[in-house]
Amino acid sequence: MGTHCLARRLAAFVLTLGLAIFADAPSVRADWPKLWRSSKPKVTVASAAPSRMVSETAAQPSAVRHAAHAATTPKPSVTPASATTAQKSAPYEEDVVVPGKPRRTETVDPCDDPEDAATPGMTLDALVALGLEQNPRLAKVSFGVESARGRAYQAGLYPNPLVALTWDELGDKTGRSGVNTLPLVTQELVMGRKLKLSRAAAEREVEQASWGVMAERYAMLSEIRAAYFDVLALQERVRLLCEIRGYGRDVTKTVRSLRDDAKQLADIDVLPVEAELARYEADVESAQAEKAAAYKRLAALLGIHRLAITKVAGRLADYSFPDYDAEGTPMYVLSVHPEIQIAQWGVEKAKFVVQRAKAEPIPNLSVNGGYVRQNQNRSDDYTLGVSASIPLWNKNQGNIRAAEAELCAAMQEVGRIENDLTDRVATALREFASARKRA
Repeated sequence: MGTHCLARRLAAFVLTLGLAIFADAPSVRADWPKLWRSSKPKVTVASAAPSRMVSETAAQPSAVRHAAHAATTPKPSVTPASATTAQKSAPYEEDVVVPGKPRRTETVDPCDDPEDAATPGMTLDALVALGLEQNPRLAKVSFGVESARGRAYQAGLYPNPLVALTWDELGDKTGRSGVNTLPLVTQELVMGRKLKLSRAAAEREVEQASWGVMAERYAMLSEIRAAYFDVLALQERVRLLCEIRGYGRDVTKTVRSLRDDAKQLADIDVLPVEAELARYEADVESAQAEKAAAYKRLAALLGIHRLAITKVAGRLADYSFPDYDAEGTPMYVLSVHPEIQIAQWGVEKAKFVVQRAKAEPIPNLSVNGGYVRQNQNRSDDYTLGVSASIPLWNKNQGNIRAAEAELCAAMQEVGRIENDLTDRVATALREFASARKRA
């Protein structure tokens, strides 16, 4: 009976192991210990189980014993250095979870991580280039320019002609086919340079959209640079806090040795030192959490929210900050800032809109002509006509008044933006000077 049971267990084990190896089925390979255990007979004597297992294992072939030993032996908890390096994400690798791929789960002290020190990090130029290439903000405003160009092209197109086919006086006694006008073509002639003025106003919208792309570009670059220096400052803060914590640990170790070994200090003398060390530990953890959040924010500003940034290159000491002229800087900003350009092009657009509104009362001419077949007297005739509306009551007065008001508002918008930019530049210069002194 024992020989038959051993043969059944060995056959089930070999079959399952062969399927796992040749078919590469992780689920089958994971289930073979269950099948092995399910095929074993129950042992009622606890002391007999180890010897029975040893005897059964000794009776198995060598390859099977090695496989069984590898499956039943617990794996060491220490990860080899090569495996840790392979699991470490690159500074620009996308944080994508791959099924079956082991992830680094052990807690690594940021102050003692040799891989973090060996990682080169991403430079500011690389971050800016990546943001300009991948951020959807620029793509969106660029499509806005194309949309404005399409509207400008459409605004200057001439209206299509109207073609009509008419059959009049059908069934007449003198000619049952009646009078046929085949065809009657009607064309509207736009007068008063309306199309030209409409296209000119729309082209100013294209210029505004183009400067909008420039404004969005500079705004994105400023945000990326600010986020980069925030991360750089946090990296420097973590490094300094790690050094302070290291000093705190050394002091705490010395104080404890004076208490435990030399018996020169009491517990009450050690408590303040240990409390200060705990504060250092909390500061390191807090700074590390802030740094991780800053990495995610930087990735979001680049337009790739799944980008796993682990380090940026550079040090704050490597950058020299210029001296800004408090008088010349605001004047320069007002002369080149995209928001000023957008407002000025808005004034130009409003001027053309006023001209277009004043040209609206000029009536367009509607010219028509066609071929007429008189079936009563069997003659071939032609028709020609011209029509126009008479601006007797509606002279577009309301739209003209609204366009003039919008022109005045556009002019005031330029002044508002100038004042706003002057205030923003003054605030930025004050904060920059204050931060520079504190640094």
